[in-house]
Amino acid sequence: MKIVIAPDSFKESLSALEAAEAIQKGLEKVWPEAEFVLVPMADGGEGTVQSLIDATRGTRINQEVCGPLGQRVSGFFGLLGNGKTAVIEMAAAAGLEYVPPEKRNPMKATTYGVGELIRAALDRGARHILLGLGGSATNDGGCGMAQALGARLLDKHGHAIGRGGAALRDLETIDMTDYDPRIAETTFEIATDVTNPLTGKRGASTVFGPQKGASPEDVALLDRGLKHYAEIVKRDLNRLIDDVPGAGAAGGLGAGALCFLQGTLLPGINLVIKETKLEEKMHHASLVITGEGKIDGQTIYGKAPVGVARAAKNQHIPVIAFAGSLAEGCGAVYDHGIDAFFSIVSGAIPLKEALRSARENLIRTGENVARVWTLAEKFRK
Repeated sequence: MKIVIAPDSFKESLSALEAAEAIQKGLEKVWPEAEFVLVPMADGGEGTVQSLIDATRGTRINQEVCGPLGQRVSGFFGLLGNGKTAVIEMAAAAGLEYVPPEKRNPMKATTYGVGELIRAALDRGARHILLGLGGSATNDGGCGMAQALGARLLDKHGHAIGRGGAALRDLETIDMTDYDPRIAETTFEIATDVTNPLTGKRGASTVFGPQKGASPEDVALLDRGLKHYAEIVKRDLNRLIDDVPGAGAAGGLGAGALCFLQGTLLPGINLVIKETKLEEKMHHASLVITGEGKIDGQTIYGKAPVGVARAAKNQHIPVIAFAGSLAEGCGAVYDHGIDAFFSIVSGAIPLKEALRSARENLIRTGENVARVWTLAEKFRK
């Protein structure tokens, strides 16, 4: 019996690999002779670097870079097992985690550190880079990233504009003369589950700006700045970025990746499935188990468990999902490839306790599921 275990991380509790190992430990109490294939998953956001490092036996590289408000922070990226592919989470350089709530200010926050991580990956020889978008503190359209890679963003006097979303209103010219030539030799795939355009009512500033500290007045200014930026990009770089689905991801970094990295925007879970060779590892499996911290009505929109389930259904393999909690709308996953799901928490307990006991809960749930499966097999015979 071959079982593929492919969960996302259980946030604030277990990495995807740790979750998979706990599930295996529970299952093997009932199925000690089974073949277990562990494939840590992620959806392009937080945890993607670690999941892909674990799945490919890669290496984590720590790198000090510019944080969102100009402070130096301890960023990181991953080199995958093939030694040629790097995976970067933009939040590792420009995430909200680096900015206390009272100091959040997308008018000033920059993606400069993201460009520094890309440059460090290029220095390591990577010529295929996966860039995960999400969790950003920024709204600069990726201009900071471009500046770190050598693009000169100039005002009407020929001076470099400042960093942050507010500076985009001063942009008059984009000069690519000193841009890092290695970018043209590199394939960029951009992971996002956001389909928002760059500007407008569904754009980066309007939808995501307030959670990053933008006031209504800031939102209007930031949106105008991104609209102006898109016009300059069209004129100087001959790229249309404003209405592209996903361009508004990570404060417009999706748009920046399109025009400055010539990147391709893709659903994050699809990228992870491809890089981990999940579908290949599913061949001849009897069961796939996936999961994450919460299953609810949003799980069907690009989250890892449903991505895993769809891949399994292409091979007609049954899928069971584990979750730290089940919330409103969770039943929607039945229509997207998940055959059954289980909460790993046995009763009403405080959140801290649930997080602390996640490993033991996964082990117990894994064992119980295996026992029920075995019992059902006996009745079927």
